[in-house]
Parts: sequence; C-alpha cells; structure tokens
Amino acid sequence: MEPALETTPDGVILPVKGAPGSKKNEIRDVTDGMLKVCCTQIPEKGKANKAILEVLAKLLKLKKSQISLVSGETDSRKKFLITGIDEAELRKKIREAQGR
Repeated sequence: MEPALETTPDGVILPVKGAPGSKKNEIRDVTDGMLKVCCTQIPEKGKANKAILEVLAKLLKLKKSQISLVSGETDSRKKFLITGIDEAELRKKIREAQGR
C-alpha cells in the first residue's frame, strides 16, 4: 500500500502519521493512506515535528529545505509539503526507504 500523495502547484503533499517516542527513527508502513514515521523524540514544543522532518529528509534522501509541515502541528496526523520532486519520484523514494 502507498500513501495518498497529492500533487499541488507548490509540490507534493505527503500525509504522515507521526509516532513520537518510538524506539528508533524509521519509516514503517502505510495506514489509511498515511505514511507512518517513527522518531525517538518526545512530542514536546515541536521537537517531534522537527525529528519527523529529519527522518523524512534522511531516509528519503531529500534536503531538509525541501520539506515543510503544512498541517497537523499538534496532531499525530500531519501533512508535509515536499518540493523539488514529482509524485512518481517521491513514491519511488518511499518504497526504497521501506526496503521494497
């Protein structure tokens, strides 16, 4: 299953289900069209959002400047805007990060 990506004039919207306080930083599976991203950081004063962004950048081989949180700042359901890449390439990177 793949995340429900949405192409916009600004870039691709990636829906994420954040899992702060996890044992390790990783991209897991897709649930309800959302990519599950785990981070070890606790959800305190935006630290988990920053950590999730860093996990996405590292595992999807993107620059941090290409990723921005557009909604879900205090919710586990988040939307990140990914710029400088098209939907097909992002799907490929997600599959590679999941080890498929």
